[in-house]
Amino acid sequence: MKISRIASIDLFRGFAILTMVLANYMAAVSIIPVWLKHTPDVGLTVIDLIAPFFIFAIGLTYGLSFRNRLERDGTFKTYSQFFTRYLAIIGLGAIISAGETAVGENLSGIDWGVLQAIGMAGLITLVVIRLPSVYRWIIGAGILIVYQIILNHFLLNLTIRSPHGGLFGSLNWAAMLILGTAMADLFHGEGSWKKAFPWASLAVLGAGIALAFLVPVSKHRVSSSYVLISLGVSALLFLLFHWLAGRFNWKGRFLVVWGINPLALYFLHYLIIGIFFVPGIPAIFQTASLWLVLLEIAVLIGGISAVAYWLDRKKISISL
Repeated sequence: MKISRIASIDLFRGFAILTMVLANYMAAVSIIPVWLKHTPDVGLTVIDLIAPFFIFAIGLTYGLSFRNRLERDGTFKTYSQFFTRYLAIIGLGAIISAGETAVGENLSGIDWGVLQAIGMAGLITLVVIRLPSVYRWIIGAGILIVYQIILNHFLLNLTIRSPHGGLFGSLNWAAMLILGTAMADLFHGEGSWKKAFPWASLAVLGAGIALAFLVPVSKHRVSSSYVLISLGVSALLFLLFHWLAGRFNWKGRFLVVWGINPLALYFLHYLIIGIFFVPGIPAIFQTASLWLVLLEIAVLIGGISAVAYWLDRKKISISL
């Protein structure tokens, strides 16, 4: 099976990276309302769900890609390729974080961004990806429990000061990805297993909502309630994309080309945002008026889309 040809996954991956780009632009613009920005600590906005969209998109193809490469290339080459990929993602994130620190955007002093969190999650998932789904369900749930206990009793202050939960927060991002790979096995299964995917998605969301009465929902802390809620929402949203693609034969070419080279486009968006930020004139970026914000968003999305379509026409796929 060529996982890149599953239309709904292509669409969802493109949607995830597009919304990540928009969220990063809006984060520093004062005119954007707070409900379209990340919650400082406890709470949940729609923007807090975007990184989990991308994590879930990775989970949808992680197992299939690993098994395909294992069959084709053997054990050593497969593990080496996946290890190198996620280590490179951490490195790319480090470059971006260093740039943010250099221009004074990283106020916490801790260089840990979303790509580092994704990279560490990918490396941890690599350890368990060959295990049957039931064991990954158990391991993912176990990490959520242990993480929350340690967070509450020992590392809350450090985690709150760290973007995306810092190195410790990577454990719960990994739990999200591990559980995502187990849910993906249901989606890629046959018969009753495939039919169980929507119910599993609802169950995960319901478990997160129930846990929220005991554990505050917080992306900043990467709390276990946040992980379950965002994972359930991601799965249900993907299910909507899958239904639209199947029921109406929705091609969504715009989203698909965004999803082919997601990391390259993600890196590119920082370069474009830098054009607005580096001059150091707040009226150009941070305190820009509405008309200028809309213009800059058009330039940002239009420029990246042009590159995405060009890469697609040239059949270039930049993968790590």
